[in-house]
Amino acid sequence: MIRVEPTGSRSLTWAEFVEASLLRTYRREHDVPLKELRDFIDRLRDQYQVPYPLADRRPYVGSGRQLLIGLQDRSQLDPEFCLVAVANGQIVLTAPGEEFFARVDWSGDQPAGWRPHEDPASPVRVNPLVRFGQPSVGGISTEAIAGELDGGTSPRKLPRTSASASTWCGGPRAMSCRSAQRHEPACGPGPLLHRR
Repeated sequence: MIRVEPTGSRSLTWAEFVEASLLRTYRREHDVPLKELRDFIDRLRDQYQVPYPLADRRPYVGSGRQLLIGLQDRSQLDPEFCLVAVANGQIVLTAPGEEFFARVDWSGDQPAGWRPHEDPASPVRVNPLVRFGQPSVGGISTEAIAGELDGGTSPRKLPRTSASASTWCGGPRAMSCRSAQRHEPACGPGPLLHRR
């Protein structure tokens, strides 16, 4: 569904990972049969001429929303599965569309990071350029943080091993550490990503 053609590789590109994350939400939380989305994604792919249109910012903002309305209609996508809808004469993101859009850290039209946790305050991020795409907080792997905490180390005693650690150490440090610790048992190690 994500790839136009099979590649034979089990590794994901960054855009495949981001797009798969949205589709995973649809499968798990909304129980959407993926074949219902296939026509919609193929039409969107043709329109934007990109292999992973759900991992592109343009459909979620401005005139891209108008395009989504038309494609959703032509694909006969069930309204509860739509990314955008008309409310009070305005095209708005639906709850699934908004949740997905907010979980992505955008750089222009491209996804630069992903918040794997549903909590909007979670500092855990997946970024293909940081820790080889493994989940991290301020550049420190969630696996390392969880290991230290599981071993009995207090969040206040964790070493500041990264220049970016100052972004999460201090006031919200305990919350950040707990977020990292919660992420590890639930998700395990992150995926192997390849940036393209």
